[in-house]
Amino acid sequence: MGRTFASLKHRNYRIWFFASLIGNIGTWMQFIAQDWIVLAELTKDNAFAVGLVSALQLTPTMLFLPFTGLLVDRFDRRKILLMTQGALALLAAGLGALVLTGEVQVWHVAVFAFASGTAASVDMPSRAVFVSELVPAEDLPNAVGLNSTSFNLGRLVGPGASGLLIAAVGSGWVFLVNAATFGFTIAAVLAVRPSEYFTKSAGQGEPAREVDSSASRRGRFREGLRYIRQRPDLAVIFVVAGTVSCLCMNYQLTSAAMARTVFGLEAGEYGILGSLLGAGSLGGALLAARRSRAPRVRTVAVAAALCGVTALVNAVMPTYASYAVSLVFVGFTALLLFTSANTAVQVSTAPEIRGRVMSLYQTVMIGTAPIGLFIAGWVCENVSPRWGVGIGAVAAFVVVLAAFVWGRRHWGVEVRYSFTPRPRVEIIGPVERERLREQELAREVASAQDRHTPGVVL
Repeated sequence: MGRTFASLKHRNYRIWFFASLIGNIGTWMQFIAQDWIVLAELTKDNAFAVGLVSALQLTPTMLFLPFTGLLVDRFDRRKILLMTQGALALLAAGLGALVLTGEVQVWHVAVFAFASGTAASVDMPSRAVFVSELVPAEDLPNAVGLNSTSFNLGRLVGPGASGLLIAAVGSGWVFLVNAATFGFTIAAVLAVRPSEYFTKSAGQGEPAREVDSSASRRGRFREGLRYIRQRPDLAVIFVVAGTVSCLCMNYQLTSAAMARTVFGLEAGEYGILGSLLGAGSLGGALLAARRSRAPRVRTVAVAAALCGVTALVNAVMPTYASYAVSLVFVGFTALLLFTSANTAVQVSTAPEIRGRVMSLYQTVMIGTAPIGLFIAGWVCENVSPRWGVGIGAVAAFVVVLAAFVWGRRHWGVEVRYSFTPRPRVEIIGPVERERLREQELAREVASAQDRHTPGVVL
């Protein structure tokens, strides 16, 4: 089947992958429709209102996600997913009904967004740990990459389909379509076979450290925090990826503001922007899925720097066409970053505490987004949408520089470069330094053996 799609040979994961793909398309359709009705139908192009609603949707993640990992570690993930997917379907249908009847107001959208975010705060860590049980340890990096592929295929198809559907029949039907797609994920959860679960750790990258099993069984939230404090590599990943996610990845908001305020366009063109971002993200996810080794901290840092570069270019694009094309590269680098960070955290975390660590990771990644949305919404409304993108580029550069300084001080990280015989940049950390020492030792041993080998007498 090839390395890129290796995890699809497992029946349980294959069922989940294709059902999730349909669900992701519906979810992205609703994201676009929700932002559009707030921006263009319920307000007069108020980007701050869009940011406020989006922030409310993500606030429950910040509030509840650190604790929902305890539920994931304690209870059957299948039952949790059935409940969360059912709740999300009902909420999508309810908001769709309000829109179709013409009774919807901004506060209705805000309430439904908060409720959906509450259900999602339980759903997300359940999905993350559930996937780790559907494939064997050696295929987990590939499965994480394919999950990102599914998510971004949804991002590729969903926004464009949403824009077309809004233009054709109105935004209310988009919510009902999304409600229907949850039926596929519910069916998939029921179809997987618990007898075919895999539960072992991947054993790749940095070895997973032992965790006090009695404390893990008690499900104490502080065990997750203590585990991360003992793992500075995870802490650096959390900070770098979380900062970029908070301030650099608000494109759902900034693209809407750019489409309406800067370029004066409508829902169809806004949907195209989302699809192009998804196209780039899909490319990044497919590249990540080919990886057989777990990524490391430097992979995350380099990807974050690339996110800053593409965001800066995107912010200054003068026309709709150039802005749209630059989003492809934004999506590509963003997925390299987030898939690398996600895989590194999952693969190197002890399985008995993985639910809590992943919930903390997703809290950092998603729970901080309300802060970024408030900031980006205010900047778009009071300064300009271009600066709403630009602050993300600045944040990415600053956090990468901070990570490098920290790594140099604590791990002795250094950057070596040369221009001859061809340009080359190397990041030397503890792993590379140990490898260089081993190579030098091997050369010394070989040299010593050569000196002591008797010559051949003719």
